[in-house]
Amino acid sequence: MLDIRGSVAVITGGAQGIGRALGEYWVAGGGKVVLADVSEKSLEEAKKSLESLGGEAVAVTCNVVSEADCSWLAQRAIDLFGKINLVAPCAGITRDGPVLDTDKDSGKVIGKMSLENFQIVLNINLTGVFLTVRECVEQMINHDCRGLICLISSTSSLGAAEQLNYSSSKAALSVAPRVLTAELFRRGLAGRIRCVAVAPGYVDTSPGGATMNGKPVGKSVDQVPIGRLIDPYEIASLVGELYRNEALAGDVYYIHGGLRLGSKG
Repeated sequence: MLDIRGSVAVITGGAQGIGRALGEYWVAGGGKVVLADVSEKSLEEAKKSLESLGGEAVAVTCNVVSEADCSWLAQRAIDLFGKINLVAPCAGITRDGPVLDTDKDSGKVIGKMSLENFQIVLNINLTGVFLTVRECVEQMINHDCRGLICLISSTSSLGAAEQLNYSSSKAALSVAPRVLTAELFRRGLAGRIRCVAVAPGYVDTSPGGATMNGKPVGKSVDQVPIGRLIDPYEIASLVGELYRNEALAGDVYYIHGGLRLGSKG
């Protein structure tokens, strides 16, 4: 079993949501955190929050679709702490909408998902994760680190209407643990560097619980058997257990309160 105490976590998208919750959870457990985000102001606020818990945290401004930024992020963690034990690429966005929208009366197409909205989601949610993982794991291998790559997938990876861009990116992250585990296994590294993914359902992204991914909750909670949204700290707790338990590797772990994309069975 691995111990969070003294371990070093690199977390992208660390200024808010799941990333910030994971950072706070990590320092509360005695770990150190390298927080990365594209928003300098929000990042500094998150860093202060972690420090107020008595934790050790470093903020690194990082655009995850930049090779140079991701390389600098990984190197910064090594320069400051000498190791990386958890890689958690939490940076992600949504740009929901139908691929084709039709008029209710005429039935004719009146709108389309733009190429920009399709590509930006794939770039940040998938290419950004690829670059973060590639650069951090290179440092983990070269510095004999032991730990976990924890990707953030989603129940939308199973297919959600008006989320072709988002669902596609999260479906890719659901298969990635198998691919990376196989590659690490072939090179004799899977015993010390594992890869998993967590797949949240509807997550409470606001302090008051009024919004979900920036949108009103509405009837979404009615689709969740436990009757509420998932708290980001519950996701952080799952990541912590996945980190500790070294028998867990190469799979996706759902945390959705029983959600089956609206089906009540």
